[in-house]
Amino acid sequence: MVATDGRPAPKGESPAFDLSTYLKGRQAQVEEALDLSLPLIYPEKIYEAMRYSLLAGGKRLRPILCLATCELAGGTIEMAMPTACALEMIHTMSLIHDDLPAMDNDDYRRGKLTNHKVYGEDIAILAGDGLLAYAFEYVADQTQNVPAQRVLQVITRLGRAVGASGLVGGQVLDLESEGLSDIQEETLNFIHTHKTGALLEACVVCGGILAGVTEADLGRLSRYAQNIGLAFQIVDDVLDITATQEELGKTAGKDLIAQKATYPSLWGIEASIAKAKELIEAATTELKPFGENAQALIAIANYITTRTH
Repeated sequence: MVATDGRPAPKGESPAFDLSTYLKGRQAQVEEALDLSLPLIYPEKIYEAMRYSLLAGGKRLRPILCLATCELAGGTIEMAMPTACALEMIHTMSLIHDDLPAMDNDDYRRGKLTNHKVYGEDIAILAGDGLLAYAFEYVADQTQNVPAQRVLQVITRLGRAVGASGLVGGQVLDLESEGLSDIQEETLNFIHTHKTGALLEACVVCGGILAGVTEADLGRLSRYAQNIGLAFQIVDDVLDITATQEELGKTAGKDLIAQKATYPSLWGIEASIAKAKELIEAATTELKPFGENAQALIAIANYITTRTH
C-alpha cells in the first residue's frame, strides 16, 4: 500500500493519509465535472450567472464528502459524481439567495462580488432557481451504473435536505431570530442542523446510498454527518468573529452586525471551540467499524475544527 502522496508505507504500517493531497485531487475532479455539467447556451445571461457562482471556487467540501463516502462503501467516483455536482449546485443556490438584500445583504462571496452585485437581484434569484431545478435533473439524467431505486432515494434525500424540513426551514428560523437576545440553545441547534447540517448530512448519506450500504451503516454515516455539520457551523460562527475578510472570502463580522444568534454569543469563543472538538470526536467514533476505509472522512472531520476560512 502507498500513501496518498505516492510514497510507499513502511513495512507493517498503514499508509499515512495526506489530506491536502487528497482534497486537491478530488477538488480538481469536481471542478472539471462542474464545468462540464453546465454549458453556456441560450439564453446566455442566465447560464452565465449560474456558472459565475457555481464555478467561483471554494473548498468543494460537500461534493468531496459525497465522493469519499461512496468510495468508503465500495462505490466509485463515477457513480457518485453527478450527485456530488448536484449537491454543489444546491449549495451554490443557497449562497446566491443568502447573499441577497432580503436575506444577509452581502457584497462578497468566495472573494468575488456576489451574484446580485454582478447580474442584479432579478437574475440572481433566477440563477439560484435554475441551479436548484437543474440539480435534480442532473442526478436523474446523468447517474449511471446505479439501480434506479437508489437514485430515487438520493433525489428524495436531496429534496428533504433543501426544503422546508431542511435548509429552508433553518433559514426561516434564522431570520426570525435576528436581534433577539433570549435565543435558547435548542433553537440555535435547530437552526444550524437544518440550515447547514441538513445538506452536509445529505452529502454523506447520498454517497452511502449510491454505494448500497446497509441500514446500520447508513445510520452511522448519518450520525457522523450530523456531528460534523454542527461542528462546521460552530467553527463558522467563531471565524466570523476571529477571521479577516481576506481569510473568509466574504464580509467578516456580519453576524455581529445583524445581531444573529450564534454559538459564540451563547457560550463564548473558547467553549464553542471545545464543543466543536467534542462533536468531531463523536463523529469519528461512528466511523470505527469502517476501519482504514474511513481515513478520508476522519481527516475531513478533523480539518473542520482546524480550518481558518
